[in-house]
Amino acid sequence: MFVTLEDEIGIANLVVWTKVFEANRRAILSASMIGVRGRVQREGEVVHLVAQRITDLSAELASAGDRDIAFPLSHGRGDQVRHGGSGPDPRELPPKGLRSRDIYIPDLHIDTIRVKTRDFR
Repeated sequence: MFVTLEDEIGIANLVVWTKVFEANRRAILSASMIGVRGRVQREGEVVHLVAQRITDLSAELASAGDRDIAFPLSHGRGDQVRHGGSGPDPRELPPKGLRSRDIYIPDLHIDTIRVKTRDFR
């Protein structure tokens, strides 16, 4: 199975081989958010993450609006492949002008949006 991962930095392909998929079937097919541990492969601009272990993080996603502290990360940044982990974190640099995600729409109520899970079985 191939899954596309995307963040503000770019896109990576999650490769889930049959053995790993069968061991983590429930999390892959029903979770709203997953954590993946695996091996990173990079060729030019193409980044692949070959999954070795998958964790269901749906509970952490559901509690995102109720937390007073940032989401705990026990590992490095997800974009270390691109940035090598050296130098300043690009997310902490001053913004370069107004971006689309910075636009405020008062009637949008983004805090009430709930992600619906899909069960493909």
